[in-house]
Amino acid sequence: MNDIVKIDGSGELAAFSYPDDHPVMAMWMHATQGFLSRLAAALQVASVHPSRALVLLPYAQLRPLAARLWTRRFGDGFAPRFETTMNWSSDVGAFSPAPTDIRMDATWDTLSAQSMLAQAGLAEQQTALAGLLVQTAHQLAPLAAACPPSERPQWARQARQSVALGMASGAMQWELAVAGIAVEWAALSNYPSDLLFERDQCPDVDCLVMVQGIANDPLALGLKPVWGERLLVMALQDAEAAPSREAGIGLHACHDAEDEAQRCAAQALARIAEGAFPLALVSSDRALTRRVRALLDASGVAIRDENGWKLSTSHAAAGVMTLLQACAWNVSSDQMLNWLKRCALDFAPARDALEVALRRDQVRDWRHAANSDSVRRSEDLAATLQAIELVRSGAKGLHTLAQWLGWLRSALTSCGMWQVLETDAAGAQLAQTLGLLAGPSVDALLSDSLWSQQRMDLSAFSRWVNESLEAQSFKPEYPEREQVVILPMSQMLGRPFAAVLLAGCDEVRLLAAPEPPGIWTAAQREALGLPSRDALQANQRAAWHSALQTPVCDVFWRSSDESGEALLPSPLVQLLQESGDDAAPAADQRASRPVDAHPTAMPQPTGEQLPVSHLTQGAYDDLRHCPYRFFALRQLGLKSVDELEQEVDKRDFGVWLHAVLQQFHTTLAMQASANRAQRQDMLEAAALEATRKMGLDEGEFLPFAASWPAVREAYLDWLQQYETTESAVFASGETDCAQQIGPLQIRGRVDRVDHLAGGVVMVLDYKTESSDKTRARISDPLEDTQMAFYAALLPQDTLRGAYVNISEKKTATMEQADIVQARDALIEGMLSDMQRIAEGAPLPALGQGKACDYCDARGLCRKDFWGST
Repeated sequence: MNDIVKIDGSGELAAFSYPDDHPVMAMWMHATQGFLSRLAAALQVASVHPSRALVLLPYAQLRPLAARLWTRRFGDGFAPRFETTMNWSSDVGAFSPAPTDIRMDATWDTLSAQSMLAQAGLAEQQTALAGLLVQTAHQLAPLAAACPPSERPQWARQARQSVALGMASGAMQWELAVAGIAVEWAALSNYPSDLLFERDQCPDVDCLVMVQGIANDPLALGLKPVWGERLLVMALQDAEAAPSREAGIGLHACHDAEDEAQRCAAQALARIAEGAFPLALVSSDRALTRRVRALLDASGVAIRDENGWKLSTSHAAAGVMTLLQACAWNVSSDQMLNWLKRCALDFAPARDALEVALRRDQVRDWRHAANSDSVRRSEDLAATLQAIELVRSGAKGLHTLAQWLGWLRSALTSCGMWQVLETDAAGAQLAQTLGLLAGPSVDALLSDSLWSQQRMDLSAFSRWVNESLEAQSFKPEYPEREQVVILPMSQMLGRPFAAVLLAGCDEVRLLAAPEPPGIWTAAQREALGLPSRDALQANQRAAWHSALQTPVCDVFWRSSDESGEALLPSPLVQLLQESGDDAAPAADQRASRPVDAHPTAMPQPTGEQLPVSHLTQGAYDDLRHCPYRFFALRQLGLKSVDELEQEVDKRDFGVWLHAVLQQFHTTLAMQASANRAQRQDMLEAAALEATRKMGLDEGEFLPFAASWPAVREAYLDWLQQYETTESAVFASGETDCAQQIGPLQIRGRVDRVDHLAGGVVMVLDYKTESSDKTRARISDPLEDTQMAFYAALLPQDTLRGAYVNISEKKTATMEQADIVQARDALIEGMLSDMQRIAEGAPLPALGQGKACDYCDARGLCRKDFWGST
């Protein structure tokens, strides 16, 4: 609707830059001469000079087209003023919305909706119902705007009666409340089109021409009593004068979304090569449109995107939202690092060191960062944390929106992000949308609105920012002479194109009868004057048939969705197929070309230039599983960076359990005579202390905490039996050990060492895996690298070694036989392997077995691209 909807200025002011002698101009002139001739004839019959006529077009993109084609047809004389209601009222300057008016802008209307809901006694539901209220009010606003301001109270009385139809049920109480508030809001609001009801506000207008698009504008009926015979209502396109197609309609049945995107892009390139452009690309599938655009951009096509994309998906919006997320009290370390990496120079010198420190100490929650050992040991990191907290401090507590916006701009400036927004088109629109740019209208809105003194916390402010950016679209700068125009189907009317691509025409994305929007029943829609399902269906078909009149037309749909389920073409396409209206399957314009296979060879690096001076058990395991993994992860030192925000899993439970048992046995060693109850208390105290130190979230850790009592009792049962049978005494736990073996030093941490009767040393390793997996470890001593490695770390020549398998049901000792023999064989193997590496032996990627399933080096060895051997 031209009198209510605010159209983005970039679409209106874009240059219509094809030269007069370009073939496109002749085509457009031929296609639009019917409308211009009817307009000129109507003004002549009404004895109105063109310069005294105001022509309100259905959408802003027609303004430069209509003005230039009028001049081309009728010479350089006087021309009507081609406008939309929004643009005209802005130019006149007589309309200024009141703080309580519907602004048709979700950014501010959402806040007004929340205030109105609170005043209506729905404060607890205001967050949930505000979006529905805005949607409902925006649907009623065109109907209220079609009435003269003096007659809106009567419209409101009739609307109140209409709203009550079908909403008497208690189950509809929220919908009834929202509809009632929306009626009052629409009735009390002022609109840009109100100027048209006051003839004295239009002294230079003798004739008002309302140009109807696909849908009829209700404003025309309301203006008739005011303008009388000086009001002309014209259709943009005369159905009888519709242009004829130059060729049949090409039908493209595609396999899936990617196939559809590729065929659509290939067809566009083919049409452009034929000279059939400007070409319209129409699609109701945003993802498909983005993919087609990406393909065309890669081919150097000049694209005018009138749909644009959500402002919330822009780089500028992502930066603002990361700042707001970083200021939450429970922000994770990953979210904080995400924000710091978007900052300019203020935090750059220390952020890398801070990330290393947080990952080294496994600090998942930012609130624990100051207490981490690495941060406390570094003055630079502590100073960085203070600077970060200074930015975050302003986001605490409750503030008005004006105060929040002031803080947001200050925070963006202090971290160097404001300067980035100023140089980015999307950033400038973001600042304008959120009211970050000072101006009289914004200042008045922030100080005089219903919600101006309401205070909100960071969560509510962040939600408002996100919803505001989600409701706005960003349209990139238009090229001087576009080859492809991306636009809605309804806005093709009156804009002649050489060809059109209608994409996404399957049964899901192109409905024959669109679902009526809003909460209204059929009876309510009829009583209120809202478009019925039949009217929406008629509009959809009118837009469809108008698009099909383009000289060259191609229709695309997919035959299956993302899950592989079959899809039919849209009912509109099926009618087209059945009608025999010169529609036939079209050829795929993608050209095939042979591509020679160049498989990647299996890598076989050598590591003699990266001497190995020390070795851990994990590193040697990597060498045994895959030499290339050892080369990449151990010699080159490459490693993946895990997210700190990962959910607590069984590995975390194992780390926690090791800490618990270490604390427990250290305490128990000082109280050797403790009975079962005392041991249970000590073990429980150790569990609480480990949970606190690791900062584990109670909710995430709940599944493991629930099993802990059973694990605890099973472990105490085992411990009592083990001490009795072996006469074992705890000697040390979680001990870092190192041994020099010739030129090689081996390092590692031993879970636990006990002294048995007769001075025998027992090395123990805790396992929380399945008992079957632990039994497999001890089945072949020469294959069990871990226990043999632990034995090599200890200075004793003779010793025993065992795994302690811990579970809810039972804790059991699984001893490794012949551990001394396995240790000696391991030492001999390590020295031999390191010698061979030093001599330049190749370290191939084996690409075999389960070792490849979860290997961090798989992307480096390129196993998936190897040729057959």
